Amino acid sequence: MVADPEGKTTPTVPDPVPGPVPGPVRLAAILVFVEAAALAVTAVALLVLAFVHTSTRLWAALTVAGFALLGAVVLALCARGLSRLRPSARSPIVVVQIIALPVGYSLGFQNGRFLLAAPMLILAVAVLVLLLSKPSREALDRVL
Repeated sequence: MVADPEGKTTPTVPDPVPGPVPGPVRLAAILVFVEAAALAVTAVALLVLAFVHTSTRLWAALTVAGFALLGAVVLALCARGLSRLRPSARSPIVVVQIIALPVGYSLGFQNGRFLLAAPMLILAVAVLVLLLSKPSREALDRVL
């Protein structure tokens, strides 16, 4: 809320998107939304498994599912920020993709679960390449 000279308060309107969203940024945001959806599905599957299987540590299973759900929400919010050309959304997304690379490598090459690792690695590399491309850097590197 902002007060005008007469003392009346008016709601603030969010800043509009500063120009058209470049294709690489739009595609990166879509891919991060896909990652968020996959993480949300994983969280739901973990919740179902926690209650279906008999577990001596139900709280631990619920905690892992809760963190997966929290991660999905954070990724979705960052993807939304990226689609609105918010420079602050890029850093958390890049950090998550950099973390996904060794996790995907370990999952695929050390544990032999290539069907789980391949999408993770492909999405992480694709998002990093898209966000580090010249049009993305030009659109997101600005002073706020």
